[in-house]
Amino acid sequence: MEFSKGDIFGGITAGVVALPLALAFGVQSGLGAEAGLYGAIVLGFFAAIFGGTPSQISGPTGPMTVVSTATIAGFVAVAGSVEMALGAIVACFVLTGILQIVMGLVKIGTLIRYIPYPVISGFMSGIGVIIILLQLFPAVGLGSPASPIDVINKLPELSGINSWALMYAGLSIAIIYLFPKITKAIPGTLVALLAVTILSVLLEKPVPVIGDIPKGLPDLQLGALGSISSDLYTLILTSALTLAALGSIDSLLTSVVADNVTKTKHNSNRELIGQGIGNAAAGLVAGLPGAGATMRTLVNIRSGGSGRMSGVIHALTLAVILLGVGRYAALIPNAVLAGILITVGIGILDYKGLRHLRKVPRSDAVIMILVLLATVFLDLLTAVGIGMVLAALLFMKKMSDITEARTKVNPLSADDYSASGNGNKEMPANLRQSVYVKKIDGPLFFGFASSFQRILETLPDIRYVIIRMERVPFIDQTGVYALEDAVLSLERRNIQVLLAGLQPQPEDMLEKIHIIPNLVSKNHVFVSFKECVQWLSNEHVS
Repeated sequence: MEFSKGDIFGGITAGVVALPLALAFGVQSGLGAEAGLYGAIVLGFFAAIFGGTPSQISGPTGPMTVVSTATIAGFVAVAGSVEMALGAIVACFVLTGILQIVMGLVKIGTLIRYIPYPVISGFMSGIGVIIILLQLFPAVGLGSPASPIDVINKLPELSGINSWALMYAGLSIAIIYLFPKITKAIPGTLVALLAVTILSVLLEKPVPVIGDIPKGLPDLQLGALGSISSDLYTLILTSALTLAALGSIDSLLTSVVADNVTKTKHNSNRELIGQGIGNAAAGLVAGLPGAGATMRTLVNIRSGGSGRMSGVIHALTLAVILLGVGRYAALIPNAVLAGILITVGIGILDYKGLRHLRKVPRSDAVIMILVLLATVFLDLLTAVGIGMVLAALLFMKKMSDITEARTKVNPLSADDYSASGNGNKEMPANLRQSVYVKKIDGPLFFGFASSFQRILETLPDIRYVIIRMERVPFIDQTGVYALEDAVLSLERRNIQVLLAGLQPQPEDMLEKIHIIPNLVSKNHVFVSFKECVQWLSNEHVS
């Protein structure tokens, strides 16, 4: 595996940036700071080797940690303790990786392009809100409720604030935002972590700290898999599906960001396979699952990292830290990590999307707000599902409205008659009175089918109707049946249907369903509108 000096420096810098985040995410999850480090090391290593985005740095992320925290809390609620639920937790995390591998193999990665921006915007802003809410209690020296709703419900009862913890959290936030004005050579998160922790040790004030972190490399947790309660099987599957879907979206969005910066092109399906291998391996050592991390990836790129080796070096940097300074990490106040995570949450908020709420189409604004609220108050996968369904329905309505507005039904005009090879000949009156033309401008699909039928029902008593389909690239099953019903309805009124300008897909569908030739004979199907009008003029309609 080739690498450059930029990969070395980028990987080390990304590892240093990842350290406080990994510790904070581990503490937030309920598994302990070491779980965040294990996840960052193992996932970061394998995703770098097997993934499809060379410059990407992977590890626990805000969105994945939010879901992992809720998942772990659900297992603990049933099993009684983290130790009793460990088998289910490990199984869930490993299954998450396996599902991602399967998603990559069946090429689901390419579908990321179909997620509309309002869904992504609402989702990311909702994640930011969740992270901020969950850190409000730790920032004042208290244990955090398990969910955003619990946090909101308990805010009026907030008491027993540790003023020193609040000061440490506030100081950490201030350093993170102000230190880059001095220099950007050292990450502000690392400065906040070290400076405020040292201040806490010197002052010796009573504030909650991370506590002991196991020394050495993690142990495989295969033995825990034998103690899974059957009551947890369904929860394991549903949680793994949620984590796999979220991790895939999170990673591929980061891959798109990396592409924009490096002017390269990632392999979406390979990226999912790499993330899956990494998450499955991390799960075996009870490490938090994660995804491609946007901030760490950008730090890597801006520090010179461009190849896979930068991700490997990032993981090895964290492993060296774990082996050498674990006992010092135990002294880090929880409030410091809360301050760091609050800045992460603030950074995830999509200010661009929020700022343009009044300027974008109302439907997009509604989708973004609904996804944001569903993310905070329901769950992440449900939020994305709601957003995708709403976006799809509203998009189809827009397309059907546009197609309907452009679809006209009028008598055959003199201009159409002369343009069809009849020169300056005057159009016979019987043609004008007996032939109407219906032009469809857009796909004939289920969103437009009812309007299509309604328009044809308004036709007067005539002999022929020409349905122009030159600009119909696609027709679905509902559209085919709508056309069939329309032809039958017109034939009952003794109106003959002529089809002009069929494109390959619609023609193929109509032949497979036997509308051609059973309802519309091949003699009444024309390559072009011009050919159809010539045929009519030769028929001497009377």
